Amino acid sequence: MTSNQKKAILISLDDSTAEITQLAETLSYTILKTFIQHRTNPDVNYYIGSGKVDEITDYFKDTNETIDLIIVNGELKPSQWFTLEKTLEHNVYDRIRLILAIFEEHAERREALLQVKLAQLQYERPYVRELIHRTKAGEHPGLMAGGEYQVDDYYEMIKRQSKKIREELQKIRENRELQRQTRSQSGFYSVSLAGYTNAGKSSLMNLLSGEKVKVEEQLFSTLSTTTRSISSKNKEKQIPILLTDTVGFIENLPACIIDAFHSTLEEIELADVVILVVDGSETKEIVEKKLRVSINELRNIGVGAPIIIALNKIDIIDTTALNTLQEYLEDTGIIEDHTMIAVSVKEQKHIDELLQTIYDSLPHMVKITFQLPLEEHSQRFISQLYEKTKVLHITYGTLINVEVECNEKIKEKLIATARTVKGNAL
Repeated sequence: MTSNQKKAILISLDDSTAEITQLAETLSYTILKTFIQHRTNPDVNYYIGSGKVDEITDYFKDTNETIDLIIVNGELKPSQWFTLEKTLEHNVYDRIRLILAIFEEHAERREALLQVKLAQLQYERPYVRELIHRTKAGEHPGLMAGGEYQVDDYYEMIKRQSKKIREELQKIRENRELQRQTRSQSGFYSVSLAGYTNAGKSSLMNLLSGEKVKVEEQLFSTLSTTTRSISSKNKEKQIPILLTDTVGFIENLPACIIDAFHSTLEEIELADVVILVVDGSETKEIVEKKLRVSINELRNIGVGAPIIIALNKIDIIDTTALNTLQEYLEDTGIIEDHTMIAVSVKEQKHIDELLQTIYDSLPHMVKITFQLPLEEHSQRFISQLYEKTKVLHITYGTLINVEVECNEKIKEKLIATARTVKGNAL
C-alpha cells in the first residue's frame, strides 16, 4: 500500500460493490473492510440497522488501523447522514458525494470546474437545511458544517453562488452553440463519443483524430468536452467530421450532475451520430448492464441520432468468448435497434469498418457538380471544396468540372460561393 493511500470502510445493502470500490480507488482510498446488510429498504434512521451500526462501532474499537472515511454504497438522506456521522464519529460519504469528490479532483478547465461546483452546491443544499434544523434544535452541527459560516448564512451563500455559476455556464453554453452553428455552416458533421466511464472513449478519440487526449485508467478522467477533427483515419473519405469526447456515464448518474453538466451533455444530444463505446472484455452480464445504463442515459438526454455501439477491447478476449457475447446481446434485444461493431482500439482492429458505419449513418448527403472557369480564383474555391466536402471527381478542360458530395446544410452556400468566381452548379 502506497503512502498516499487512504483507508476506508464500506457499507452496502447488497453484494454489488465492485463499482463503488473502483470509485473509492479512483480517490486513492483502500477499502479495509466491507459491512453488508442485505435488506430491500434502507433503515429510516441509520440507512443500515442499529445492530450493524454497533458492529461497526466495535470494529473501530478493535482495529489498529486509522480509518479516514466511511463510504456508503447508496444515496443517504440528510437525516441518515447526520445520524451516521454523529454516531460513528467519522466522515461519511454516500455514492453521490464520492462521485462529486472525484469530479472535483479531475476538473481542470473552467467550465468543468464551474459544473462540478454547481453540482456540489446542489448536493449540499438539503444537507445544510438538515444542519440548520439540527442546530436550531440544539444539536451538534456535525462534520459537514460550513466552516467559518454559520450554517444559515452558508445556506444563503449556496443559493447566491449557484445563481452566479448558472449565469456563467449559460454564457459558455451560448458560446458553444455559436461554435456549433459555425461548424455546421462550414459543412462539418458532429460525431460524439459516449459510454460508460473508462470504456476507452479517449483512446478511440486519439486513434481517429491522430492527436493526444489525456488517457487515464481511472473513472471520470474526462470531464470537459474535447473536440477534434477526424483526419488521420479519414483521408480517403474526405468528409469533414468533428469528433467530441464527453464525460462518461455511470449507473444512476446523480440528477445534480446531469443538471450541472447540461451544456456538456448537450454535445451528445445534438450530435449527428453517437458512438457508444463499451468494454467488451467484461462478463456478458456486466456488458449488458453497462449498455442498458448508457442507452438509458442517452434516451434521457434526448438523443435522436443513430447510435453505433463500439464493442471495444476485443484484443483481450478470444473468438469464442466474443461470439458468445455477441449472441447473448442479440438474444437480450438490447442491440436490435443499433449497429454494433467489435473493435480493438489498442490493436486498431475493425476501425475502418467502424468509420464506414459512421459515414453510412451520417445525415443525408447531396451530390453537386460545379462548372468553373479555368482561372486562379477557381483554384481557391476548389481548395475550399476539398476542406468542406468529399471531392468525387475533377476534370480539367476548357472548363473545370468538380463533382462533390457534401452536407446538405452547406449546399446553397457552396453554390453561392461558386457564383462569385463566375462558376455555376449543374
